[in-house]
Amino acid sequence: MSTIRNVLVALYQQYLEQQVLKGAMPGHVGIILDGNRRHARALNITDPDAIYNLGADKLKDVLEWCADLGIKTVTLWVLSTDNLKRSPEEMSSILAAIERRMRQLAEEPEIHRRKVKVRASGRLDALPASVAEAIDAATRATQNYEAMCINIAVAYGGREEIIDAMRKLLVEKDHEGKTLISVAHELTPADIARHLYSADLPEPDLIIRTSGEVRLSGFLLWQSVYSEFYFSDVYWPAFRKIDFLRAVRSFQQRTRRFGK
Repeated sequence: MSTIRNVLVALYQQYLEQQVLKGAMPGHVGIILDGNRRHARALNITDPDAIYNLGADKLKDVLEWCADLGIKTVTLWVLSTDNLKRSPEEMSSILAAIERRMRQLAEEPEIHRRKVKVRASGRLDALPASVAEAIDAATRATQNYEAMCINIAVAYGGREEIIDAMRKLLVEKDHEGKTLISVAHELTPADIARHLYSADLPEPDLIIRTSGEVRLSGFLLWQSVYSEFYFSDVYWPAFRKIDFLRAVRSFQQRTRRFGK
């Protein structure tokens, strides 16, 4: 029975992909990677390293899916600022998985074959030196690529991003000799937007959250004002291409008005 089921799933995935390829693609997809621990409990996995390595290994699949569909930018939220408050043992496993995956991205042949730029967004100075070095290695190794961009949101929080953008803006205006009153009167959304971590990236068209949770938890708060949202019940390590295709199909079925 499992063989028959696998064949039927494969056929449906092929059909779904053919349908999706006929529609308009999101240019930028953001994904909130949620459900690592619950997936591990369902499989009776207790080793913290094994739990988070499962999720980290899924990044390669997502990159391939986006490339197959012609999606140019993907932002993956792998670690929030709130996550940094977890137990030292759990944080050690999470950070080790991120470091391992970033070092792999720096050398992965598929990344270089597809000309994928790797970059990171967040309070990177809050990360251990070895993790920051791994991120830097991946970004430097791919900095000249333009075909596609994978943005890793790490030590990231939406509120923190806006606060940091405002700090940069105020410092900039102070250097220009502006007063706080003049800054307050002249302030525009564009002033803040150009100081965001991802100021050089397009705003996300589609945001996906795995694991059945129906909230953003602070992901891309500023940039997601006109994003379409899709919430999947599947835990992140078990997220399949068919689940991703369903999210894109849902996006294609919507009418986007951008407030008009």
